[in-house]
Amino acid sequence: MIALLRTAVPLFLAMIAGMVGSLVVTSVLGKHDTVTLAAFAVVTAVLNPATAAVQGALRGLGPFIAPYREDPAAAVPIVRDARWLSLATGLLGALAVICVPLLARSTGVPGEVVAEMGLLPYFLAVYLLVFASTGGASTILVALGRSRSVLWPTLVYGGVLSVLTAALVPSLGLTGVGLAWVISGAAAAATATYNVRRALGRPVGQARPRVGEIVRLAKVSIPLAGTVLTKFGVLGVVTFAASTTSTRDTAAHAVLTTLTGFIMLASLSIAQAAVPDMARASDTAQVRRVGRTAALLAVTGTLVGAGLLLGFGDRLLVLFSDDAAVRERVLSLLPLMLLSSMLDGAQAVQGFGLTALKQSSSSLGYFAVGYGLLVVAAVPVARTWGITGLWAAMAVANGLLVVLQGTGFHRHSAKVGRVLVG
Repeated sequence: MIALLRTAVPLFLAMIAGMVGSLVVTSVLGKHDTVTLAAFAVVTAVLNPATAAVQGALRGLGPFIAPYREDPAAAVPIVRDARWLSLATGLLGALAVICVPLLARSTGVPGEVVAEMGLLPYFLAVYLLVFASTGGASTILVALGRSRSVLWPTLVYGGVLSVLTAALVPSLGLTGVGLAWVISGAAAAATATYNVRRALGRPVGQARPRVGEIVRLAKVSIPLAGTVLTKFGVLGVVTFAASTTSTRDTAAHAVLTTLTGFIMLASLSIAQAAVPDMARASDTAQVRRVGRTAALLAVTGTLVGAGLLLGFGDRLLVLFSDDAAVRERVLSLLPLMLLSSMLDGAQAVQGFGLTALKQSSSSLGYFAVGYGLLVVAAVPVARTWGITGLWAAMAVANGLLVVLQGTGFHRHSAKVGRVLVG
């Protein structure tokens, strides 16, 4: 358990550092101009899931690298294969970001907001390609037992992004944000590449793509990216459903969603940290033991976050809303949100466990069932029971995923040590 925590804490801190940088950008833009902030929100509505999908695809690299912890240099060919795969997924994401103005016009976004975007989509597309060029550096470092090295690229990214945004936005607007994002992304990528080279003990170099090996990586990575996109898409539908209720409840839902993001950081960092240990497990008992420990830590992390939220209550919520009625609504729904988050954290551990066993396609199937039911129910539930019903529905969907992911993990982990899972 202690070893798992030592791996998870740097990941947790790295996630916080990344979120701080994004919060600074939003704050600076909000004070700069309302139309500018609206344009930024529209572009990042596509950038965020595109980035998450690339991250998801790169996380599938973990079980392929973990067996080489004692001989890192032998993993170099796999790292090269991962770079080709990440560049391909990054290119698709970059194309989606470039198309944001066209999509915005077709969906009725006001013309002044579309015009305000300017060159930002192109800058952010470049950033996404720079991010993809690292070939999953964070996943590689965690798999090789170098999780502390993951923190430095994120600190560089968050620090440079914050400083440059504050310096450039007053005179350049969204162009300044774009420049800040590209420069900070390049600085973080350079730091990550340096750390990977040190961890491997030799340069990665270049080589022709090994199509067969890239396909093997893709069979694990692409379903993982699909799972991320499914979750983003369905939660977007849930947010739309919440917007059909009252203004107060829509605002409360937005605050609850933000709080959920912070609560989930501990669970996600622990789930990622557990992947190498599961991938290196020699028998069923060992991989299940790691899974149980990770699930226990994930739930504990959620409970600690819940205690802080419930303890500080209204004093903390003042940071998110000046409306007392909104804060009161959030407080009344906190227990339901925390239940949903606890179940979500537990299912995330099981899902990452399936990735460690190279069975991420099973996890995608379970998400299609659990979140498929949620997307069908979201609007009718919101109309009948409001956001209380929506958060209850999310808790039920996450509870169903705990059962499905847990059953799948139990079934596939039974094969460890007896057959080659691949």
